[in-house]
Amino acid sequence: MTTTADDIDPARLPERAAALLSDGHRLALAAAHEDPDGLRAVYLFTAPGPDRRTELHVRLDRDDPAVPSLAGLSFPAGRFEREMHDLYGIVPTGHPLPRRLVRHHHWPRGWYPMRADAGPPPPFGDPAGPYPFVRVDGPGVYEIPVGPVHAGMIEPGHFRFSVVGESILKLKARLWFVHKGLEELFQGRPPGDALQLAERVSGDTTVGHALAFCLAVEDAAGCVVSPGGQRRRALLLELERLYNHVTDLGALCNDVGHSILNAQFGRIREQLLRLNADVTGHRLLRGGVLLGGAVLRAVPDPAALQAIGADVAELAGLALGHTVVADRFTGTAPLSSAAARDLGALGPVARASGVDADARRDHPFTDLRPALTVPTAGTGDVLARFQIRVREIAASIEIVRDLAYAMNPGLVSAWPPTGRPRRASGVGIVEGWRGAIVHRVELAPDGTLARVKIVDPSFLNWPALPVALSGTIVPDFPLVNKSFNLSYAGNDL
Repeated sequence: MTTTADDIDPARLPERAAALLSDGHRLALAAAHEDPDGLRAVYLFTAPGPDRRTELHVRLDRDDPAVPSLAGLSFPAGRFEREMHDLYGIVPTGHPLPRRLVRHHHWPRGWYPMRADAGPPPPFGDPAGPYPFVRVDGPGVYEIPVGPVHAGMIEPGHFRFSVVGESILKLKARLWFVHKGLEELFQGRPPGDALQLAERVSGDTTVGHALAFCLAVEDAAGCVVSPGGQRRRALLLELERLYNHVTDLGALCNDVGHSILNAQFGRIREQLLRLNADVTGHRLLRGGVLLGGAVLRAVPDPAALQAIGADVAELAGLALGHTVVADRFTGTAPLSSAAARDLGALGPVARASGVDADARRDHPFTDLRPALTVPTAGTGDVLARFQIRVREIAASIEIVRDLAYAMNPGLVSAWPPTGRPRRASGVGIVEGWRGAIVHRVELAPDGTLARVKIVDPSFLNWPALPVALSGTIVPDFPLVNKSFNLSYAGNDL
């Protein structure tokens, strides 16, 4: 892994960004920072083969902070810029769609909650009016509003459908109803005290976010984790992928009326959750990843995992052999490869559309060869997203079985660090079960966290859902939504 960081003038930002993007990099993260002498924008570009990471730092005038917009070069850049504007007041000049992203209509104008001088929130009102949803007019067109409050325990999100007959012409998803200020909660904490916060960024991604946070802190602090510690972490990451993918397979079957298959996948999920509890003491794997290493109470039984893999394969075959399931999955809500690449989609959503990207291979923290395989598909529909999960389950089981060979339970940790001097910042990249998770941290001189920026894959995948849904019928929305299975919590930080 090579990491470079350059301070550049705002005027040079578009040129440098364009050169990196044309060289095969993607914009993995953009974050605003408040330094003692002013504001700063940081752009992290990453590329595989070999693992390369380039940071561009742009220093800004506190009284008139502005950066040239990169939205014309990168769709994700446009969303990062709108987020920076809403939370820090940094203006992306030349942005083609400079409307609010995080801020809802009741947020006061001119109040930027992540700035040190923000103070307590002023009285909330309606200074900007309702959110400007795009209306689709024409004969027979009508709207269906859904949410933000939903049945069940999911977090709030509002979906506005423009429909003719049963066909969806346009969907607009409005999120950030429970923006928690999570990144600010990290500031001022010692890294060890913040690890439990990282585990709870998105409850179903305990290992992914905890590991990305630990890798970033270790990068900044000069902590070298042993190969054995990294392999333990990789094992936990695959266990997290397994129980979530199995859950999704059952839920997809349930959404086409096959509750029996859902119950059977639920049976396997319970086996995996009990396995998680044996390995870490927690069904969602909390407490397994530590700064400097990991701790295991037990090592998974390879034979038990092989039996689970055979069980999953049999159920998946039964599902796709059923005409109702296969017909509802096939050709439903395809996301083209070009759209997936342009939108910056990640994880199984991207791989189902033919995008061959996986941080376990492209930005590895440990070598998983030869067990690691990265399956892709070409159709980008619900069927492809189902099949990618099935194939990834089989791959994850082989990875866990390979990692578990000659592994013993116990604690492996290299924290607090010794060795090379501390750097100011660090980056952690992990292939969570939804896709690549990125954490970037900056440490204060006393070792506490000065800034933590988190990018959950859902932030980049949410815009792909409306694109895939165009032309799909309204009754298929729950099915398509589940095939993406995006996180509200990971998005609404």
